[in-house]
Amino acid sequence: MRVSFRRRNPFRFLFAPTEREQYLDRHILREHRRRPGPTGRIGWFVAGSFGTGLLVGLLLVAAPFIPAEEGELTGAILCGFALGWAMLALLSVRFSDQPQRWAAVPALFMGLGGLLLVGFGSGVQGVLSWVWPPALLALVVWMLVRPQQLRSRSRRWLLYPVIAMMALAAVGGGYETARAALDEDLPMPGRLIDVGGHSLHLNCRGSGSPTVILEPAAGGMSSDLVWITPAVARHTRVCVYDRAGRGWSEPADSRQDGAQIATDLHTLLQRGDVPGPYVMAGHSFGGLYVLTFAARYPDEVAGMVLVDSTEPGSAAKAATSPGNEGSYDIMGRVSALLSSSARLGLGRLLGVTPSHLQSTLSEYIQASASKNHAASLGDFADKPLGVLTAGSGSNAAWFAFQKDLAGLSTNSVHRVIDSATHAELVSDEDAAAATSQAILDVVSSVRSGGPVGR
Repeated sequence: MRVSFRRRNPFRFLFAPTEREQYLDRHILREHRRRPGPTGRIGWFVAGSFGTGLLVGLLLVAAPFIPAEEGELTGAILCGFALGWAMLALLSVRFSDQPQRWAAVPALFMGLGGLLLVGFGSGVQGVLSWVWPPALLALVVWMLVRPQQLRSRSRRWLLYPVIAMMALAAVGGGYETARAALDEDLPMPGRLIDVGGHSLHLNCRGSGSPTVILEPAAGGMSSDLVWITPAVARHTRVCVYDRAGRGWSEPADSRQDGAQIATDLHTLLQRGDVPGPYVMAGHSFGGLYVLTFAARYPDEVAGMVLVDSTEPGSAAKAATSPGNEGSYDIMGRVSALLSSSARLGLGRLLGVTPSHLQSTLSEYIQASASKNHAASLGDFADKPLGVLTAGSGSNAAWFAFQKDLAGLSTNSVHRVIDSATHAELVSDEDAAAATSQAILDVVSSVRSGGPVGR
């Protein structure tokens, strides 16, 4: 029988690890595999990438080489967001042990959409409004499982909120597109008339002369005058219209201050076969446009009604201030960017469309110029003029200004509607009846050549 002996290290008891040392070795190995390496924490990469994307998007919006149009500015924001997602994919792969390669997919998706909008603007915006929401929603569903690869609190505090916002944008955008399509199917009273680069909606009713032209308030539409239009139409011809970007009217590329609005209205009436003489009636901001129209086309305006009109500015400033066409317009960019939020369904909360929202914002941005243009009418001679003032919510200074407006003509009447607020002069049935009567009194004065009713 052969017996063999294995040599053993006589000092093995000195070098053998203890059970505690073996446990510590295994624990350190697990922690090393779980945590990022010394090159950085993934949470900082997530926050830094998203923050950089937002900053770059805002810088592109402010860049003068990006046109100040809704489509192009929306594309600029998307390009910034695409950069943020691309940074997350690149930095996490290069500098952490938690690579987020999936982030390249939303980067490509947003980058492609952004470049299309920047390059083609409104030319592709209509198509993307149908394609983008369902595609974005599908991307969100796909992305929901990908952040599980991210072992960081940033997944809960940064990544999931961003994905949730994307989901809301997809749902809201789809809702806005569908509602806009349904709105287009509504029957349009009147007709659309090209005034040079865009078409305006005009609706005329009744018969007789002079023709009454109604101007709604800032942000208003022809439908806001629903109480006044039929009441006046029973006695003479009356025309209502929607300013550019409102109701059925198309948006305009030109700067829509008081002078341009008056010019477009004059073109609309000429091409719509609505000859003068006119009795111009304007509520609030609409009063500024009526005053500007009367100053520019005095031979065509036979009478005027100012319904709690906004105060004109300085005619001297209107004559000496240079136009800013072609110059950098920061407020115009802000207006276009804010209006793009309405394409996510947010405008429906205010009851407006994206073009209506942008048109209204632009109207207020041009308020100073519009006031100065209105001041160019310094004398209405002896033409019939009616001035209505809301008795509720008006202070002494407002009453004094309204009285001064009545002084534009030697044939004028100033009435205070005690129980009505500024808005109720057109929105409340009883107060709107007083407004309609003031318009008809001016019409009667034009016809008879006598003093306006008192």
